[in-house]
Amino acid sequence: MGVTLWRRTRTGAGERPGSPARRARTLAAMSDARGRLAGQTVLVTGGGSGIGRATARRAAAEGAAIAVVDRHRDNAEETAAMIRGAGGTAAAYPCDVADDAAVERSVRAANDELGRIAGVVTAAGIFHGPDLRPAHEVSVDDFMVVLRVNLVGTFAAIKHSLPHLVEGGGAVVTIASTAAIRGHGFGAGYTASKGGVDALTRLLAVQYGPHGVRANCICPGGVDTPMTAGTFSTPEAVERAKRTVPLGRHAQPEDIGDVAVFLLTDDARHLTGVTLPVEGGATIA
Repeated sequence: MGVTLWRRTRTGAGERPGSPARRARTLAAMSDARGRLAGQTVLVTGGGSGIGRATARRAAAEGAAIAVVDRHRDNAEETAAMIRGAGGTAAAYPCDVADDAAVERSVRAANDELGRIAGVVTAAGIFHGPDLRPAHEVSVDDFMVVLRVNLVGTFAAIKHSLPHLVEGGGAVVTIASTAAIRGHGFGAGYTASKGGVDALTRLLAVQYGPHGVRANCICPGGVDTPMTAGTFSTPEAVERAKRTVPLGRHAQPEDIGDVAVFLLTDDARHLTGVTLPVEGGATIA
């Protein structure tokens, strides 16, 4: 018995999921209505590009005031300007998340200037070339370079935000990687850091759930961002995704950012301690 595969048509038929045209329509429609995060302040680390920028823009479209934290001042200010240009509220806080004192200052300033922080998304992260060698060739110093940003930086942003989250409830969304849940075969520090982020998120869910704070972890697969430098947008990568990813493509930053914003909202009010792969099915294929 044959099976016919079909795709339902609708407005925008022919556009690929996550296309710029479709995202623009979604954001425009949301800007006309009171959003799910209206009246809240959301702090986004790594908000100057990639997943962080996509999350910041979507959260702003949902009505949140956005604290854009990024080590690159120009990028942070550009994201904030995009949000303000679309009618939202945002401010840039240039900060290296590996610097605990700088993180503390940025969190304090954002809370004072934008209002009580009710949501945190930790999207800041790095690859480090020397860490991508076989583990026995990776120095402890290079290993720690990655941990200081990806794991310690995540912890610092959350730690300094927690008093504000506890004050009136809120949500934490950490960005790990499928490296946290399966062996990628490269990046000892990267893999360890993302596994640590995943485990830390579960601890936060248990410790702070009684205080009205939820914590969930997103594990993206391949995402076409500035950090991955075109790795997932080459013709070869596009063809490989068609073969290896059930949904047939690698992610765009908005595919991750939209899920992060969902987890911040009251729509996810009974979700906490969840590790959520957002990878088009790659980890089950």
